[in-house]
Amino acid sequence: MGCDAHEISIVMTDNDQIQQLNKTYRKKNKPTNVLAFPMQEGQFADITPGLLGDVVISCETAQQEADEANITLLERISQLLIHGILHLMGFDHETSQKDAQKMENKGLELLRIIETNKELNVI
Repeated sequence: MGCDAHEISIVMTDNDQIQQLNKTYRKKNKPTNVLAFPMQEGQFADITPGLLGDVVISCETAQQEADEANITLLERISQLLIHGILHLMGFDHETSQKDAQKMENKGLELLRIIETNKELNVI
């Protein structure tokens, strides 16, 4: 994981659209808060070498989660964006507890850089 500059596409959508993407690509027929689509993997990785990938966020789910956590929508979007970007960079919280902790630590480090609310945690 070097420091080469890469582009990221960010898509903000609603629950219906993210549910379709979740169903198509993850075989889970329900809305989710964030999806990450890496473009540096697979047979087409060399087509757009500067594009790290796409992060798709459901604004509806993000708003619900922000309300439940008593944080702003923008704070929740920051959390989700960092989560998605870390997935694009190869982090995976579902592989093991150790990997989940590594991802959480890196997410918290990045969150502290971009968010003024220092009480905000990675969720």
